[in-house]
Amino acid sequence: MMNSLYQRLAISVTFSFAILAYLFYWWSGSLAQHSQFQAEQKLHLNLAEHLAQDSPLLQDGVYDKPALKNLFHTLMVLGPAFEFYFLDPSGKILTYSAKPDKIKRQSVDLAPINRLIAQPESIPIFGDDPRNFDRKKIFSASPIYKGENLQGYLYVIIGGEIYDSIYATAKQDQRLMGHIAWIGGSFVLLLLLLLALFRGFTSPIRRLERDINAVRNANFDTEKVQLNQWQASGHNEVHQLGRHFVAMAEQINQQIGQLKRNDKIRRELLAHLSHDLRTPLAAMKGYVEILSLKNEKLSVEERQQYISTVMRNVEQLKLLIDQIFELAHLEDGQVSVNNEAFPIGELLHDILAKFALKAQSKSITLNVQPEFCQQAVFTDIAKLERILTNLIENALRHTPENGKITILVEPLDDKLKVSVVDTGTGIHQKDLAYIFDARYRASNAKGEKNQHAGLGLAISKRLSQLLNSDLSVKSELGHGSEFTLLLAQAR
Repeated sequence: MMNSLYQRLAISVTFSFAILAYLFYWWSGSLAQHSQFQAEQKLHLNLAEHLAQDSPLLQDGVYDKPALKNLFHTLMVLGPAFEFYFLDPSGKILTYSAKPDKIKRQSVDLAPINRLIAQPESIPIFGDDPRNFDRKKIFSASPIYKGENLQGYLYVIIGGEIYDSIYATAKQDQRLMGHIAWIGGSFVLLLLLLLALFRGFTSPIRRLERDINAVRNANFDTEKVQLNQWQASGHNEVHQLGRHFVAMAEQINQQIGQLKRNDKIRRELLAHLSHDLRTPLAAMKGYVEILSLKNEKLSVEERQQYISTVMRNVEQLKLLIDQIFELAHLEDGQVSVNNEAFPIGELLHDILAKFALKAQSKSITLNVQPEFCQQAVFTDIAKLERILTNLIENALRHTPENGKITILVEPLDDKLKVSVVDTGTGIHQKDLAYIFDARYRASNAKGEKNQHAGLGLAISKRLSQLLNSDLSVKSELGHGSEFTLLLAQAR
């Protein structure tokens, strides 16, 4: 079954070409024959008139029909391409030089004869052929008068039966057939060239189809297939379509890969979260059961200790749930940003004030450099506060006693660089690439006594992206960490 574009085009072109070739052959033959008839009739237009004027038998009317028949015979011998007839005024054939069985008509239509006599410029004009009921022939005609009385017409067929027979034989001539064969061969060669051109034109489409089928069969994994290289320059629409398809396939492959990675992260996150949820719930359940079963046997101090432990687990559970909802809200992309201009120094000192007691309990120094920041930024104050709060909480958790946490503010062109620098345990180089992934626990965080939700850095990263910034980190194990954020300065 012919399904390919090239096959359909080839069949359509071949069929159309055959029809056009036939129409051209018919038209050229008809035009040549029309021109031939016109030239021959024009050449012999006055033949009948000259015969009528030069023949003594026709000058003063017709008196001797047998003699006229002999004259016609003689003229046909001298000019076998002509047939001579004498007609009466009504068109009835009176005299001719031929065997009686050759003549099929008893009369001819006078309308073409009168038209030729009256309008000789209208040639070619065709009249009835006495030897055939259906055939028309070019002719020459002249009226024959006796005095003022019309005696009839001299009717001369140009290209008679003998001429047709000889012409048909000539058409079978080997040289003529050679010319026809040469013309036919030229048409076939032209057809083959057209088919080759169409094959060249459709070749990129076939290549594109193979690419599409290969990508589809590979489930849009472009790494499993070898796609064609399409020209980057030029105005070939198929090559442009091929480049766009390759780019689209690669984009789809990247999106599928990203979806698979996100699904893997989601499953891992759910596994971690289920563990983190189960741990405080199990502890709460255990202590509540003890309080329920041994309440009267417990001392006031033991009862208060169990209640305090339950409360700590409740707070831990609440923090984890709050962070899960916050991260889900950020991932959903429905968070609005309300930018405004405000002085950065006031915000930094307010944030440090929230952690002053906690830092003091661990003998950790908190400060801002420079201490008096006059710069103003244009961003969302609530989201920036959330980011810095998470970073300082993270720094406090990983900074030992007598350590130091500093917020550095440095202008950079139209930006303001804000960094949170600590003298804590630092981060291993192999962990830096994953430090902002949800639920990733760096090696310096494993084994911590103080439990935490572990989503703070992931939330801070998403928030920084909403602020058209990017949270970055520099760290070395045992030498502290530096988290940096670039903010737009207010104008």
